[in-house]
Parts: sequence; C-alpha cells; structure tokens
Amino acid sequence: MNRIIMFCFCLFASIIVNAQIKLPQLIRDSMILQRDAKINIWGWASKGEKVSVKFNGKTYKTTTGNDGKWAVQMVPQTAGGPYTMDISGKNKITLHDILIGDVWLCAGQSNMVHQMILHGIRYANEIAHANNSEIRQFWVPNITNLEAPQNDLPSGSWKWANPTDVQQFSAVAYFFAKALYKKYHIPIGIINASWGGVPIESMMSEDALKDFPNILTTVEKNKDTGYVNETNRKAFAAMQAMPKPEDKDMHEKWYEPSYVPKGWRTIAIPGYWEDQGVKDLDGIVWYRREIDVPASMINTSAKVFLGRIVDADELYINGTKVGSTGYMYPQRRYAVPDGVLKAGKNLFVVRVTNNFGKGGFVPDKPYQLIAGNDTIDLTGYWQYKVGAVNVHRKNGAFTPAIALQNQPTALYNAMIAPLVNYTIKGFVWYQGESNTDRFDEYAKLQPAMINDWRSKWQQGDLPFLFVQLPGFMDYNYQPSESNWAAFREAQAKSLSVPNTAMAVAIDLGEWNDIHPDRKKEVGDRLALAAEKIAYSENIVYSGPTYQSQTIEGNKIIISFTNTGSGLATSDGEAPAEFAVAGDDKKFVWANAKIEGNTIVVSSDEVPAPKYVRYAWADDPVNPNLINKEGLPAAPFESNIP
Repeated sequence: MNRIIMFCFCLFASIIVNAQIKLPQLIRDSMILQRDAKINIWGWASKGEKVSVKFNGKTYKTTTGNDGKWAVQMVPQTAGGPYTMDISGKNKITLHDILIGDVWLCAGQSNMVHQMILHGIRYANEIAHANNSEIRQFWVPNITNLEAPQNDLPSGSWKWANPTDVQQFSAVAYFFAKALYKKYHIPIGIINASWGGVPIESMMSEDALKDFPNILTTVEKNKDTGYVNETNRKAFAAMQAMPKPEDKDMHEKWYEPSYVPKGWRTIAIPGYWEDQGVKDLDGIVWYRREIDVPASMINTSAKVFLGRIVDADELYINGTKVGSTGYMYPQRRYAVPDGVLKAGKNLFVVRVTNNFGKGGFVPDKPYQLIAGNDTIDLTGYWQYKVGAVNVHRKNGAFTPAIALQNQPTALYNAMIAPLVNYTIKGFVWYQGESNTDRFDEYAKLQPAMINDWRSKWQQGDLPFLFVQLPGFMDYNYQPSESNWAAFREAQAKSLSVPNTAMAVAIDLGEWNDIHPDRKKEVGDRLALAAEKIAYSENIVYSGPTYQSQTIEGNKIIISFTNTGSGLATSDGEAPAEFAVAGDDKKFVWANAKIEGNTIVVSSDEVPAPKYVRYAWADDPVNPNLINKEGLPAAPFESNIP
C-alpha cells in the first residue's frame, strides 16, 4: 500500500514539475493587442520554470512563481502587424497573425449580444460585403460562477469580419468598431462579454457591491453550492410534479393536411388572443390557414416572416415542420425547404405556446411569405383552436429556481474577471432593461461598477461609454410617470463620473420590440463618443443635454450643453414632448419654441411653472429635439430643490 501511495505521489509531482506552459484563452492566434500601452502577457507553468516571450524584436523573461503563474509586461507598441509571438519554457508556443490596435471590452445584456445575423434582413448588404481582417471579435462564452473570480475562460477564439464570421459579431459592437476603423485605419478588437436578460449586479464584483448590503447578503448565500443546488432541485421537482395539460393536439397531428378540423374559431393575425375573446389563457393555441401560392413562387427559394410571437412557436407547411423558436424575443424568419410549397392551396399551421401574460402574434411586424420577387401577405383572419391549458400555480406553491446568470457577481466571476489582465482601450456598455424597476438603485450601481472595473484593470480612468435605453412599449399621449424614463435619468447620472459618455438612443426604439433593429446608429453614436472621450477629437459627439433652467413668470427657459451648431428639430416642427408642472408636480403638455440655444416652454394651465420634463415616457411619441448635427436630445426631468 505504501508503495502505491508513494508511486501516486511521485507521479503527481512529476506531472506538476513537467507541466507545460498554458496560456489564457484570450491570448491566442489572431488576437489584437492594445497599442500605445504596456501589454500584459501571462499564463501558467510549473513552479520555478523560466519563461521567455519574444515579440517584435524584443525578448521578455520571467520565472513562474510558487502558484504556477507567470507574467511579463511588454513595452508599448504602435499599431501594426501581423506579428508572431514565441512563448518558451519547457515547451514552446508560437502565436500567429497578431495585430496591434485598439481593444474594447463590450458588455451588457441582449442588445449587446444581438448578433448581426439576427438583424440579417436590415444588414444583409453589410454581412455580404464584410471583408476586414483588422476588425476582430473575441466572444466570451456564457458561463457562471457564484463562488469566486476565475482566472480563465473555458474556451474562445478571435474571429475576423468576413461574411461568415461577422454573422456572430455583436451588431452594436461591429458597427462601433467599423466606424472607428473608418476614422483611424487601425485594427479594432472587440471582446464581447454579454448575456441576455441579466441585471447589472451580475457583472459586478463583490468589491463593487460593498455599499449594497442587501445584494451582498445574496452573494454570501449563493456561495453555498449546497443551498443553490437544493433550491433548484426542489424547484425542478415541483414543476415536474405539477399536472400536465393534455397534449392531444400533437397526438391528433393537427398540423397534418389529412387532419379534419372541428370546432375551430376565427382569429386575426397579428394580435393577442386575450384581445380577441380568449380570456387569461396560458397554454397552447394552434392557428391554421390555407394560403394560395401561384406556380411562379414554387421553384425558387422561399422564406416565411412571422414577425414576433409570444412566447414560443412551431411553423408547419403542408405537414412539414419548417421552423421553431423557443422564446418570445427573436424575429421569426424561416427558410422554407425545397419541395414543401406547391402551386395552389398550401396549409400553414402555427403552434403557439404562451406561459404567462398575453399570447399571440405581435402587431406591427412583418407577416409574409416571400419567394423570389413575390410576396404574399399572411395577415388577416385565420382559424384557431386551443390545444392545451396550463394549470395555474397557487401563490407560494413552490420555491422559484435560482437563475444562475442573474445572480450578483455570477458573470463578473466567470466572464469578466478572466479578462482583467488584458490591456484595453476602454469599455462599451449596453444594459439596463432588466433593472428598469430599480432605477434609484441603478443610479448608484452603475458608477460603482465603472469605478470597480477601472480599479481591476489598473489602467487609470479608462473611457466608459454606455447606451441610454431607447423607447419601448405602448405610446402614451398624456404626460405620465414612467419607470423607463426614470431609469434613463438614472443612467445619465453616471456622466458625473470622469471620462464617461452616453449614446442617446431614444429615437431608435420600437414600441413592440425590446430589441430594436437599428443597431448601426447605436454603434455609430458610441463611436462618436469614443472619438471625443478616448481619442480627444474636437467634435460634437452628443445631442443637447439638459444643463439648467430659469423661470420667468409663466415660462421656463432651458439651457443645454452639446448644442453643437444650434438647436433644431428632426421634423422641422416645434419641439415636442415637453411638459411642465407647478409645485404639485402634475405635469401637462407645454408649448415649446427654440430661442437661440435655449428652449422656452409654457402652458396656460400652469401659471407658476417649476418643473419641466422632456420625452418622459416609456416610449415618447415624438422626441424631435436635436442639434444641427442631427444628434437627439437626451430625455430629462429638471430637479429644482
């Protein structure tokens, strides 16, 4: 037995002693390194191993510490490449096709995730003609850790902007990089660390949360993996134990042309079934309709646009499953396989699953069959039948599961911490939809995250650029309170942190889509902010920003910064979306006019105005104030003590 133990010990020691050099996932072929700054290169090897890094005519030497880590810091480099890098110890690694340029960490939730391919109709030409080996993206895999910051990622690689790989680039980040490349003609690297639906605290370190005791309590509780696993086990078991609705629709094959429909009713697409006589139904609803397709549309590639559907869907044509989507947010754009369509009548069947809230087809989206140059409109009256009804849970019936990616520190530990040694130019941040109900807290969380990230990177006050949320949800034609408006105001408070800039997107939203299609404008505005903040260009980079107000009788005179060449409106009409209130803070619409670089607002209903708001709504109807450079004004509420 002792001999076996000794043999195992010696074998383990041999493995440690002979450990080969290992590099972090970021340091790979085709990486872009930060120009004009000291560059960190690091990795792991056996204790005491001598390591050398040869790059661009210089050699850097170090020795691995007791913890198995080694690091060198290379002298600043000018933009250029491609280069090779030799890293030598007991083994040798050669990295190829390395460029020197500017590297930006792009992070956030789904609007930073959204890849070019998800907006492939609008940006089809951009995708087809992408051909720039000096714009590259490193996509950080979606992983979580609730216990501690991690040293490395499990996988990853650098990809350059070609028609195939650019499809997986973040659309916002790609257009940001493309605009900077057009301006400066240097390599631009994007490190994208984003995850849809996550709150800001998931990307904050435990250090950053030190002033938020309630959140820290959750952090400590989640470090107990037994607690997390048991909670999720119980939640899963409770869901499995719930009565399942009868799934006779699939057994009877309602999607087959041979099925004889009985008891189907009429319903309109687009629209939600709760708005068409079906009360509070969560479950499965089937839609069917025969579509007449001319012979001219048969022998060519075809696709079906089904707008957006809440929540999940499956599309069948003539009994063949053409496509499916498992959640509500993506646009439904399905390619029809060859041979599925036929001249004459074609049976279209859609199986829609809705888990809560209104279910059905989102209005004001495209619903079409497209083949060649011909299009058939799919809107109008269909037939529907309920396939299954979910059993509603009683309050407190089960403990909800812990969504790991939404937990504080979970993404910082796993997706951000492994990046902090990598020298970068700055940060680009597009997040907030998951925090809109906690706007007061967000006004403190975002500055705390900015300061903490800067502290972790140890590169001074790195530029931090962020997107103010666009308009979303129903239009409201009366002045009203709005969480999204208050949240935008909370975002803007981060501008008090040095070396920050905000890209206003209030005019780029879609009332029925939390993921608006116009990503290029967002990227372009972020690039303008970078030119000003990171590259010290003397440019107008932002639209009018509230500065102060003065009250003269029944008028409020509003002054702005970032007026550029002067104030204007996007439609040539009087400024819209201004509201005023007196001491009671009951806002009414105001008349507004441009006088020089100020806006003068008043209302006969408020003889003693004290407060003013602009574009204060979830989705303001016509936020038309701009500067003459064409950049939109940021929504605001004046704050008079």
